[in-house]
Amino acid sequence: MNGGAAARGARPLRIGNASGFYGDRFDAVREMLTGGELDVLTGDYLAELTMMILGRDSLKDPSLGYARTFLRQMEEGLGLAHERGVRIVANAGGLNPGGLADALRKLAARLGVPARVAHVEGDGLPAPEGALTANAYLGGAGVTACLRAGADVVVTGRITDAALVSGPAAWWFDWGPGEYDRLAGAVAAGHVLECGAQATGGNYAFSAREEEADFRRPGFPLAEIDADGGAVITKHAGTGGLVDVGTVTAQLLYETAGARYAGPDVTLRLDTVRLAREGPDRVRIAGVRGEAPPPRLKTGTTRLGGWRNEVVFVLTGLDVEAKAALVEAQMAEAVGGAAQVRWELARTDHPDAATEEAASALLRLVVRDRDPERVGRAVSGAAVELALASYAGFHLTAPPGKGTPYGVFEAGYAERGAVAHTAVLPGGERVAVPDPPDVRESGPVPVPPLPPALPPGPVRRAPLGLVAGARSGDKGGDANVGVWARDEAGWRWLAHTLTVDRFRELLPETADLTVVRHVLPNLRALNFTVAGLLGEGVAAQARFDPQAKALGEWLRSRHLDIPEVLL
Repeated sequence: MNGGAAARGARPLRIGNASGFYGDRFDAVREMLTGGELDVLTGDYLAELTMMILGRDSLKDPSLGYARTFLRQMEEGLGLAHERGVRIVANAGGLNPGGLADALRKLAARLGVPARVAHVEGDGLPAPEGALTANAYLGGAGVTACLRAGADVVVTGRITDAALVSGPAAWWFDWGPGEYDRLAGAVAAGHVLECGAQATGGNYAFSAREEEADFRRPGFPLAEIDADGGAVITKHAGTGGLVDVGTVTAQLLYETAGARYAGPDVTLRLDTVRLAREGPDRVRIAGVRGEAPPPRLKTGTTRLGGWRNEVVFVLTGLDVEAKAALVEAQMAEAVGGAAQVRWELARTDHPDAATEEAASALLRLVVRDRDPERVGRAVSGAAVELALASYAGFHLTAPPGKGTPYGVFEAGYAERGAVAHTAVLPGGERVAVPDPPDVRESGPVPVPPLPPALPPGPVRRAPLGLVAGARSGDKGGDANVGVWARDEAGWRWLAHTLTVDRFRELLPETADLTVVRHVLPNLRALNFTVAGLLGEGVAAQARFDPQAKALGEWLRSRHLDIPEVLL
């Protein structure tokens, strides 16, 4: 492997990512292991929805509950990693990290690869009545303990995504648990890496305007982490996509909120992060400061919320709104017994269209109830019966179904003493992972001063996205939208223009919700959190865009008066 502790600490840790979610590009493990030098390869497989999927797997077979894709990737990956001296760290253990570790040992024996496998457990909590899963978010100290004990592969359950990087960094440099600035720097790098190709141009607001990069198949990211916690974000040479200040800024804003980004090991001060381009596809993260973590751990609970059904009616040509009103009236009795009924008319139609599809709008009906009978055939049958008795041109996008179960995610907190964070070392020894040396409540920070406003001048009505990037996402039922300017002049305008009131005006769906604006001058960014926009979370599929992935792009498409000097 890659030498002893002295050799490790004498140079930067080169750590990559090969998965941002359960279902990410299967070949990424091989691509990262063969594409260039690495010391550690990480994979993030868990999300709120994934925990529910794994929970349902466990109900069918208690020996499962882990990301089976990872095990298949290791058919080739174990041997490649051993040949190249690369450690592998992944949270693919899900609800059963011990089961995955056992499966990996059997795989290694079958392949003849002498891989030492360890795992981290203790995140599982007693599930409340009616819950499917309940887990605490652990930090990276368990991973550190496993690597210090000589593990080649470490699999975990529900640790924070960034801990996949901060844990190996603490091992590589032999950091102590109270070195908060260093740990915070590694958490910042980990947060950039955790979503895979989102750091290398995937889902990037300006990809259509970057002519020099090829975004068809972005490479996966890696970080070169220094002993002081600073890092350079980059990717293997010759891979697609782009790493620049914009792609890194977008990922730093993703699914965060205020200046304090609290985790189990450290609270990262996002307002201290500074980014600088160091060369082609190289962005340095510097100046990061950290604080003691909060006294309690974040938890996530999933449960089955009930049953849902969906029917999408296609309305073509003239009188779209009248056609929609007719269908709603005809379906009223059938859906009247459901607890929740939502109609949404998407005007995707164009006048005098050259194709039938371009002449059509979509009317979406979603019904929910705890009783599957109320949203099953009672709804589907009523929709089918309208086939010859409704508006002209009646048809559906797909045959109606009988209804499917949906889930609910609930965030909460647990006392640290209620969680048995445990590292199970390669030899089977079980080691209790201690809590951090001190903790502190993680409250808001004072609003920083805004930059000077741009002087008055001529303006033009134009989309916000011509001068600002955005990335949005979900945290349970809440959404966040990070918005950043690409230069200082744009920031001076954005900081004064995009207030909470203007945000609500541009996105009317947020008008009656609690919206909080966070100001991050070092990133030339604003981060908005919108409480309750997503209902009960992604698994409930309460909204057209249940994870708010495109909320930022909707915001960028909205028109307002923009100074001509910026355009």
